[in-house]
Amino acid sequence: MNQVNRKRVVVIGGGPAGLMAAESAVAHGASVDLYDRMGSVGRKFLIAGKGGLNLSHSEPLQQFVTRFGQRQHEVARWLERLGPDALRAWASGLGVETFVGSSGRVFPKDLKAAPLLRGWVRRLRANGVRFHVQQRWTGWDDTGALRLVGIAGEQRVAADAVVLALGGASWPILGSDGAWFPLLRECDFDLAPLQPSNCGFDVGWSAFLRKRFAGAPIKPVAIGWTGAGDSRIYRQGEFVLTENGIEGSLVYSLSARLRDAIATTGSTTIEVDLAPGRDAARLERELSRPRGSHSLAKHLHRHAGIDGAKAALLHEVLERDVFNDPARLAAAIKALPLRLLRPRPLDEAISSAGGVRLEALDEHLMVRNKPGVFCAGEMLDWEAPTGGYLLTAAIASGLVAGAGAAAWLQRK
Repeated sequence: MNQVNRKRVVVIGGGPAGLMAAESAVAHGASVDLYDRMGSVGRKFLIAGKGGLNLSHSEPLQQFVTRFGQRQHEVARWLERLGPDALRAWASGLGVETFVGSSGRVFPKDLKAAPLLRGWVRRLRANGVRFHVQQRWTGWDDTGALRLVGIAGEQRVAADAVVLALGGASWPILGSDGAWFPLLRECDFDLAPLQPSNCGFDVGWSAFLRKRFAGAPIKPVAIGWTGAGDSRIYRQGEFVLTENGIEGSLVYSLSARLRDAIATTGSTTIEVDLAPGRDAARLERELSRPRGSHSLAKHLHRHAGIDGAKAALLHEVLERDVFNDPARLAAAIKALPLRLLRPRPLDEAISSAGGVRLEALDEHLMVRNKPGVFCAGEMLDWEAPTGGYLLTAAIASGLVAGAGAAAWLQRK
């Protein structure tokens, strides 16, 4: 098709979802311009790769899709187009080979995000995608043209179709500031309120614990929690004590349920198993041994494997007389109650929930009451735990939206 006659798709947002939308649209015959408010694309993607880019997860797809909670059926349709295995093959096509870590998570062999991003942008440019940075989208004008504000002032950009991939609201320094939310609300988009996801929670520690143990890891450890309908969850992993409460991968895996429970009842209580490798009966037998001249701290260390921050947690929560009762102490070590007061603020979260409701979109992620406008990525109303799930599904949604935009132009 002649370049002059190709209809134009404009992608707003240069994160993983926006980049994949651009790739998908141009592969289906559209002319593509991509705009991003930052000085370069993929800023959050690069930050995610600082500790080793967790691209996806190796668990079977049937299990993988369950990680998306109430939205698993909708997200499963995206993953049919680009699932975890296909994503690894796609990365290989960019010269980035991957491996499966001991946790089942998928990483590039060099653990870096930059080589993948450079190769991706290079290929997009070679395929004709035009990049425009330092351009903040501020909505539409009366004629339907996009309004973009850059260093040189405001410009109006006409587009035959638009893919909005504006990110969430948890990384304002990297462009994911949620500034699009009021813009879309004014334009009659159906939106769910933005909330923190993959976040920590406030507990309300004593000054002693805050001063001495903030930043201390708690591992190995497990969390038990009983939700609505008496459904019981028990997961093992690790978390970190903070000045305000707790955070970390184990907490993030439960954060959506915990956040929603707090919203309903005002607080929620988890049970922390500080000795997941020992049963309560064994602990009671060991703790019943005569202490002799040994201190309580030494006794806990020798017979329960409890010391440091774990011991501090016990002293933070339990009454003093519990330490003299082996049965009660063993029970507390296996199920120490921690009352969570509130999630940490949105700008501290790893990601955000809420945004454009999926019910307002068709199967191609086009806004039903805004023909020609598509949405993708974290700005949609879905969420996932860390572990590669969020990134995989965000990229898959970009593929669906980009292909949908190109197909809509052909139908139009």
